[in-house]
This record gives sequence, C-alpha cells and structure tokens, in this order.
Amino acid sequence: MAARLVRRCCWRHFGAFVSTPSAAPASLLVPAGKVTMARALPQAPFTLFHTSSPSSWADGFSVKEQVEDSRNPEHKVIGELIETAASPEELFRLSELHVLDSNQASLIITQLSRLAAEKKLETESILQDERFQQLISITDSQISQVWNNTLVNLLKSLYSLGMDSNRREMQSVEQEVLWRLRRLTFRQLASLAEFLAVKQGKESKLLNEVIKKLELRWTELEGTRTVVTLMGKVGYISPALMDRLEDKALELAEQFNPDDIRKVTLALAYQNRRCVPLLRALSYHLIQKHPELSLNVLMDLIFAYGKLNFHQPQVFQKIATDLHPHYALDNTKQLSVTHLCGIILSFARLNFQPSGSEDFFNMVHEELQSKLDSLEPHLLTDLVWSLCVLQQAKAPYLQRVLAPDFYALIRGDQSLKAQNLRLKLIHINAAAKLESPGYRGPFLPAEMLSPAEPAGEKVTPLQSSLREALAGVLGSQDKGRFDIRTIYGWHIDAEMVVNSENKPLPLKDFAAPHLFRSEGKKPLPPGARRVAFLRWEFPNFSNRSKDLLGRYVMARRHVQAAGFLVVDLWVPQSPTSAPSAPSLPAAGLAAVIPSRPRVRQPEGGGGGD
Repeated sequence: MAARLVRRCCWRHFGAFVSTPSAAPASLLVPAGKVTMARALPQAPFTLFHTSSPSSWADGFSVKEQVEDSRNPEHKVIGELIETAASPEELFRLSELHVLDSNQASLIITQLSRLAAEKKLETESILQDERFQQLISITDSQISQVWNNTLVNLLKSLYSLGMDSNRREMQSVEQEVLWRLRRLTFRQLASLAEFLAVKQGKESKLLNEVIKKLELRWTELEGTRTVVTLMGKVGYISPALMDRLEDKALELAEQFNPDDIRKVTLALAYQNRRCVPLLRALSYHLIQKHPELSLNVLMDLIFAYGKLNFHQPQVFQKIATDLHPHYALDNTKQLSVTHLCGIILSFARLNFQPSGSEDFFNMVHEELQSKLDSLEPHLLTDLVWSLCVLQQAKAPYLQRVLAPDFYALIRGDQSLKAQNLRLKLIHINAAAKLESPGYRGPFLPAEMLSPAEPAGEKVTPLQSSLREALAGVLGSQDKGRFDIRTIYGWHIDAEMVVNSENKPLPLKDFAAPHLFRSEGKKPLPPGARRVAFLRWEFPNFSNRSKDLLGRYVMARRHVQAAGFLVVDLWVPQSPTSAPSAPSLPAAGLAAVIPSRPRVRQPEGGGGGD
C-alpha cells in the first residue's frame, strides 16, 4: 500500500515537468501507436487538468478517458461486447480471448454483478471461478488506472457479489475509493452513499467519510432525484446533512412530482422530523399542481401526515375525495381492508372529518362491517377506537370488541402491547356508555376497567403551576383531588365540586361514579357542579396549535359527557419555550367558573351526577 502511494506521488511530480501546447490535451498529441503508453500513467498529467474544467476531469469520464476510449477501436468493441453479454460465461470468455486492462476487467466485474442480480444467479460460483480471480488480479495490479466512475461501480459490484471484505483486493479497492473521494463528483458521492447506507449501514467507515464530503459540498446539490434519494436513504445517518437536504427540498418543492412528495414525506415520517415549512410547501404544491393522485401516494401521505401530527385539512379533504373512485369503480382489489383501516387510523389521529363525511363513512362501513372477523385483534381494536374518536362507531363494531370472548384474549396478560390494547378497550367502553345512547351491550366488566399503573412521569411546569394555584384557591385539601384516574380510561389533572355560588365543597361526602371506589354516597346538591381541569401540553396539539389531536378530543368529550364542566389549561407554544402559569385568582373561582362560563367551550356538565 505504501509502495503504491509513493509511486503515485512520483508520477504526479513527473507529470509537472511534461510540457505540451496548451491549445490541445496531452493525450491528443500522443502518436497512435503510443496510446497504451499514455494509459500506463496512473493519473492524467497536470497539463491535461488545465485543459479541462474541474467538473470534467473529476467526473466518471474525464477528457482523457473519453478521448482514449474513442480513439481505440478495439477498446470500443470490447466495451460493446461487455455491455451486450447475456451470461457470465460470455463475459468470462471475453477475458480469455482478449488482453484486458484494469478498466475493462472492472467493467466485466460490474456486468457480472448486474447479471447475477437480474437473473438471481448464485454468486458464490462466480466468486470461486478461476477466471473471476484473474479479473480481480488485473484490477488490483492497476487499480490506480481505473477511471473514477468505473471504480465506484466496481466497489458496488464487489459488495453486491458478496466478496469477503477481509480480502486484500477488496480492501485495495475500498482504499482507492477513499483516496479519490475529493475527486468524485457530487452525484457519484451521492450514489455511493446511497448504496453503502443500504448495504452496510451507519457503521461503515467509508460511508462516514462519504457523508462528510457530502456535508462539505452540499452547495453542489442539484436535481430533485438526488435530493429525494439522499433524504430517504442517507439522511437518517447524518442530522447535519438532513438539515441541508430539507433546505434544498424546500427550494425545489415546486419541481417535485407526486411520487417525489410521497418519498420526502415518508423520509420525514420515518426519521420523525416534523419540518413544518417543508410540509406546508409540499402540501401547497400537491393541491395546486396535481389534480389526480395514485393510490400508493394517497396511502403513504396519510401515514406520513398522521405520524408527524401534521393536520392539513385541504390535503386530507383531497385524499378523502380521491378515494371515492377506488370504490365507485369497484376497484376494491387496489384498496385493501388494511389500507382502509390505515386511512381511518390517520384521520382519527388528527381528528379530521372530511366534508361530506356521511357519504365517506357510508362507504367505509359498507366495506368494513362484513370483514371485522378477518382483522387481527390489535388492528380491529385500533379501528374501532379510531371510529370512536371520529364518532362513527356503530353497534356492530362495539359489540365485536366488547364481547367477553374478545377481551378474554388479553385477560391476565401484562405485556405492554396487551396493556395498550386494554386501555383502548376501556376508551371504547366509555364511548359506548357515554356517546351511544342506543347501545345496549355488552360492556366490559368492572375488573377490566382498571388499567395498569402508569409509569412515573415527569411533572411539567404547567402541571406544578396548576397544583400551586388550586391549592391556594381551595384552602383545604378535602375540597379537591389531583391526578385522578377514571373508569373511562382518561386522566383528570384536578377535580372539585362547587355549589351554585361557585364555592368549593368537600369531595369525600359525595358519590363519584367516575372513580373505581367512591368515598361518599350522597348525590350532589341542587345547583352544584363537578369541575374537571384538563391540562394540554404542546405534544397534545396538531401543527395548527389550537387543534387537539383526536385522542385528546375524545378524552375531553368523554369527561364532559360524564357530567363535568371542563376547564382547559394550555399554553400554545414551541416545545422549547417555558409555559406560563395558569391564572387562577386567589379571590375565588368566580373568574374561572362564572355563571356564564368564559372558559374554552365548556359545553358539558349540567347538574348533578
């Protein structure tokens, strides 16, 4: 390795003394019979570099490469034979019939890899073939003469064929690529990074070096395809590079086609990068320029927007509208039940109700109700839970998941997956009791209504401020409760009972049907109201700041339907800014719970329980 490096340096210094007219490349002045001598030089002379732009000689095919390839008819014929070969045996026969240089040997190896992938051939037999070993030997002996683009493809091919990474020849190719990284074009670096990210992952030393070069040369980035590919396959390895790619994607958003938009939003979703400016730009151009979207684009957009909590009503309305033809034309094979469930889950996550929702959900019910038994239990539970969020859960859905034989599947199971399923069943049970007046059962038994103890959560500034403010207002601990777990599966931050004059009353005297065990049995006095304080933090909202995600919208509805007057406490903000304390006047609760409430839409909560 050291000897090769010294030889390369010697040739570089020798090239500096070669003087040729500046009007023509050095390779053009070599007599026809001496072309092979020009190829013997490991690098193009410096005079050649001065006669062409940096982008041309650093590209896969420099001026020297192009001229020599076109002037040698034999090389051109061999190249065409390599390209048109239809089997490994044809390629090996070429190596037997012709004296090959390192570039031609590399091209044959690349073509072998392509044929093996296309025809699903056994690569081990190719690697063990004596003629393949000869090709590797030729390439290794003249590795410094392999053209840049051919070298990059050679490395990819050896990886694809499964060549042992510990072999000296393999390490020689890797080292040569590492030495030449600075001279590769941005497109070649991007292609190599994409390949290494898939084949070797973030542990690859070479990949990390390639990414460093991409980060330094990001201003050379151009073309939508390169941006989309790097975001999807390489961006997760380097947050710094992903930041640059997001900026470039925002600049090129107008040029993206629907499939580009699909790939970019999926990349953001998989990496959990909620780049709101980019998502807004993509949404705008999607609506303005692309009237028709394929089913794959629709499904992936629904998934990505739901995962990123990005609520874009116009896009979702377009998706809901575009889905109708897939049924109107009896195209059910294109849109499977699983796909339809995914749409409902995403709509519920963002609490999106399409305009003309009656027609849309009639279509959904027609397709789903007869296929509930074919769904896996967890998917069925998620589907019914999502329909409850959207207030579209009909009796057949509720009866299917609240039946004893269904919840018996998780009885006694303490796994996290089973606990999550059990909590959603409790929410569904609450929806059946509180929001489905015509539903007559079955319901979950009492022993199923107590979910597992939640793990200890960090107290937020808003939560501690609420406790401090209420403690000063109540004056006595027996007039309020904090951190209440209800039989409906929802958590209430604070609770109190006030009389008709908004004076707090001791809670332990009164029945509390929302608790697992009630301390008192007395009904609330006439005019008294039960008040629930619900705290909403930044992650509980969609990107539109004031719109709660579907889960929390349903929680609020259920608490109201249980007889509570709801007081919402939230501070719309970015995740990094500190929340301000809720304002609760020490003089009393009249400003918070007036006779005609000024709090945020306290629709629920009439009289007693």
